[in-house]
Order: sequence, then structure tokens, then C-alpha cells
Amino acid sequence: MIAISSAGTWVDQRAEEFAEAPTEDLLRWVIDQYGADFTVACAFGPESIILIDLLSQLQPVVQAFFLDTGFHFQATLDLQQKMTERYPNLALTVVRPRLNVSQQNAVYGADLPQQNPDQCCQLRKVEPLQRALQGYRCWLSGLRREHAPNRSQTPLLHWDSRQMLKVNPLADWSKGRMWQYILERGLPYNSLLDEGYTSIGCAPCTRRPLPDTDERSGRWQGTTKRECGIHL
Repeated sequence: MIAISSAGTWVDQRAEEFAEAPTEDLLRWVIDQYGADFTVACAFGPESIILIDLLSQLQPVVQAFFLDTGFHFQATLDLQQKMTERYPNLALTVVRPRLNVSQQNAVYGADLPQQNPDQCCQLRKVEPLQRALQGYRCWLSGLRREHAPNRSQTPLLHWDSRQMLKVNPLADWSKGRMWQYILERGLPYNSLLDEGYTSIGCAPCTRRPLPDTDERSGRWQGTTKRECGIHL
């Protein structure tokens, strides 16, 4: 266990060490350091697919979790099924909110995603994330700096608010590099990406992006909200 007083220096050193290294080297380091004590946040976006594919080549079991909000597009759920069939070594934990959609509608109203998206995200993503990460010391996400301006400074790794190490192995990957990898490996991806969507979350809060905007501009369109809260 790393002392909190030296944690910042330690993580800065690791970030510098892997800044120019192949992504696989960073993943091997995570595996060596954390073994079974890390998991992958999987929303079945292209980045999640790449991380699972990379890790499946490096370790016998890939531990990941999916926050099933109850509001996902059917195309996302179809992709979940394809991935579990393609990767028998994917140990996927599906984490659901404490209230199902009907129960939430009864308590908060059916228009909660539109009227108070922050509260909806808290109930359906942020709180379930806390449970998903219990028992782990490290987690991986598919954040990329190119996603949006507010993600432009995404580090390769850092301590999150839980004092867990959070690793973003694809932080410096471009969209072109991402799609080259997917196509060369013949990986499945969400069919909505062929229909003009560029970032896919819950159906009530996901639209196609406006022209000349960033990849995530279709999320919570018409509001100032930019993140669901799990990556703050």
C-alpha cells in the first residue's frame, strides 16, 4: 500500500514513465501491480471494446462491470450479448440501480431524466458505480482527450476521490487510431455509430451531435451538463 503523502509523486512518476510507451505496456503494468484487484468500466462504447480486446490478449480473465441503467438503447444491450459471446474470458458484472425504472418513475416522475438529469445520473450511475468498485484497488476507463474540451487534460492515471488508482489507457488515442484498431481486429461496435451517433449513453439523454461539435455534444443536448458524474 502506498502512503498518501507520497501517492501524488508516485502516480506522477508512473504517468511520465508510460507517456510514450505502448498501451500494452501500461496494461501489463496494471496486471502485474494489481492482479485481480482491478476492473474495467465497460459501457460498450468503442473504447470499452478496445480495452477488453487488449486485456483479453494479456490475461486469462478480464474483470469488467456494466452499469445497466435500464435506459440503454437496445443496440447497446445487443452489443453486450455479442461481447460476452466473443470473449468467454470476460467476467462481466452487471450492476443495476436500487430502483428499477418503474419504481423511479413512481417516486420521482417519469420525466426525471429531462427535468433533473443530475439526480437521475446519481441514482442510476453514480451510486451503482460505488457498489461496482467495492473490493477493488484500481479501475480502468475508456476516457480519451479528444472526446470533448472538458476531457482534454485527461491523465493516463491518477488517484480518484476514493483514493483508488484510475487508469485511462486510451487517453491519448485519436479517433482515427481507435477506429483503425477496431476495423483491423474486426471488433463489434454499437450499430448506432453507423447512424450518426458519436457518443452513446442512456436513450432519453442521447442525440446525434450537432454539426461542427465534439463527440459528446449529443449527450444532454440543450443543457450545460457534460458528464454523468462517474468520471468527476
